Amino acid sequence: MKFLIDAHLPKSLANWLVSKGFDAIHTLDLPEKNLTTDVEIIRFSMENERIVVSKDSDFWEYFILNGQPHKLLLITTGNIINKELIQLFDNNLAQLVIFLTENKVVEISKDNIIVHF
Repeated sequence: MKFLIDAHLPKSLANWLVSKGFDAIHTLDLPEKNLTTDVEIIRFSMENERIVVSKDSDFWEYFILNGQPHKLLLITTGNIINKELIQLFDNNLAQLVIFLTENKVVEISKDNIIVHF
């Protein structure tokens, strides 16, 4: 499973996913770094079959209209400190992997995981 972490999320999330055995990069790892446009993130996701992990609802809207990015994990926690975000992923990782294997769009909040597509 390959992830692309958007600029609105910490690089530590990508590092944590790598420590769990996943292929994860952050927009900071791309040529334009955190200035990478949403369109470029979507293109990169499609070309490399990466799951975009983002808080940005624009990706959700783009998926509804265009069926892209490749897959989307939408974070809807509101403001959350990095430690709590990593803990949320740690607590839900097995379920997220199952849902993302079988579905295109998954949303995670502090209390729920919702499968959209």
